[in-house]
Amino acid sequence: MAIIQEISEYLQKGRAKNVKALVEQALSEGVDAKEILNDGLLSGMMIIGEKFKNNEVFVPEVLVAARAMNTGLTVLEPKLAEIGNEPVGRAVIGTVKGDLHDIGKNLVAMMLKGAGFEVCDLGVDVDADTFISKAEETSADLICMSALLTTTMPNMKDVIDELNNRGLRDKYIVMIGGAPINDSFAKQIGADYYTPDAATCAETAKKAVMEKAS
Repeated sequence: MAIIQEISEYLQKGRAKNVKALVEQALSEGVDAKEILNDGLLSGMMIIGEKFKNNEVFVPEVLVAARAMNTGLTVLEPKLAEIGNEPVGRAVIGTVKGDLHDIGKNLVAMMLKGAGFEVCDLGVDVDADTFISKAEETSADLICMSALLTTTMPNMKDVIDELNNRGLRDKYIVMIGGAPINDSFAKQIGADYYTPDAATCAETAKKAVMEKAS
């Protein structure tokens, strides 16, 4: 449908006003809210994610596209709530204790939203107890942790250790990322996944939640 395609294209250009107007128009024309969400907003965001991964677009373009997506979501959310739209999964995300960097974490949160997740963003300097209590409270599937400083990397292990202490480790898929993080560190601390960028994180998260559910 032409209007759905237009929503996706304007979103990719970061044109929030156009996206909002087109989502409102599509709803008034009786287009299914889920179709607008999946084929318009989310597919546009996934295209941006793919381009970001391939270095065809950069952080500023992703941020304006995400803003446009959020503008469209605000219009759609009451309609989706009405029809009981279930998210792909639920994630809590934050930068670990002692670390105040948030650009990477914000990108991952946006990409997860773009992949259809319900995201609870805990912000920066998040301790183990906050990660776990929020994951329990929101019935999360994923706990996503970010760190940019080598000195705060060990705080990721604290969260995993605390999950083990409380007998909750198997309940959650734990994903980690950030500039100093790599695969071997993820294995060393017992995380489920390390991903090098936001778009890969969203893809991996989707796959992991589906595999766990099956």
